[in-house]
Amino acid sequence: MANCEKLLPLLLVLLTVNVMVRGASECGRTPVEMEAFNLAPCAGAGQDEKAQVSSSCCFQVKTIGQNPACLCAVMLSRTARDAGVRPEVAITIPKRCNLANRPTGYKCGAYTMP
Repeated sequence: MANCEKLLPLLLVLLTVNVMVRGASECGRTPVEMEAFNLAPCAGAGQDEKAQVSSSCCFQVKTIGQNPACLCAVMLSRTARDAGVRPEVAITIPKRCNLANRPTGYKCGAYTMP
């Protein structure tokens, strides 16, 4: 029993390292904070719901939005917040881009994508 207690911390460390190496995040192998930089063209549209959404923003949202969990994580990320993005505005971007296959009704933190 004492040997098991000594092995448990080692197993937890190895499991954590394995998850980090494999990049287990909402965005696969790319860390969420790094993926957030791809949405830089959306900064203005994420701050003001009346701001025009650029085609480069819509392209990035469409690409990242193929994985709704990743898109949600990016919109709620520290990088997005530091850029002044308001989550309640950011989640409206897919609709504002008129994306046919957008994640409508997807629960994103305290927000729901329209």
